[in-house]
Amino acid sequence: MFVTSAFAQESAPAAEGGHAGTEGDTHSGTGVPAEAHGVFPPFDPATFPSQLLWLAITFGLFYLFLKKVVMPRVGGIIDVRNDRITQDLDHAARLKGEADAAVAAYEQELAEAKTKANAIGQQANDAAKAEAEAARKKVEAALDQKLGEAEARISSIKANAMKEVGTIAEDTASAIVEALVGGKASKAEIAAAVKSVAR
Repeated sequence: MFVTSAFAQESAPAAEGGHAGTEGDTHSGTGVPAEAHGVFPPFDPATFPSQLLWLAITFGLFYLFLKKVVMPRVGGIIDVRNDRITQDLDHAARLKGEADAAVAAYEQELAEAKTKANAIGQQANDAAKAEAEAARKKVEAALDQKLGEAEARISSIKANAMKEVGTIAEDTASAIVEALVGGKASKAEIAAAVKSVAR
């Protein structure tokens, strides 16, 4: 604390009197004269110039400390954080671009896979239809062949049956003539009669 000359002069006589004064001259138990307690030193107008000087010096030193030490550190921290944020944003943008490219590639591959699946399904469907058609034609050809063989067999059986019918008819007619007339007719006459009836 700074002491002015006026304050030193006021306190010097009181210090010389010491404890010799009466009880009314000093404060009780302190030994300090009563007139020494008039003004609180920081509020004493006599000490204002020195207080203002030290305020200016302190403020200047504090300003220099802030300017030379604190502000560069704060500025450096802010720059580092800005750089880190910029790098993070660039990294995020790059990752977003990669993700968008991956999604586009996935969608393209999915579309190609759907196209290939449709083509494979169509090919399988066409192949199945072709195989079914070939099998149907093969079965139809086999059935036609069997039908032709059956018709040939039937016509052969029919022809044989017709031959036998003629023979049976001649034998039956011969037997009927013998039974009714009592005589025998010639085979030529019976054959002519059966042929005339068959027509």
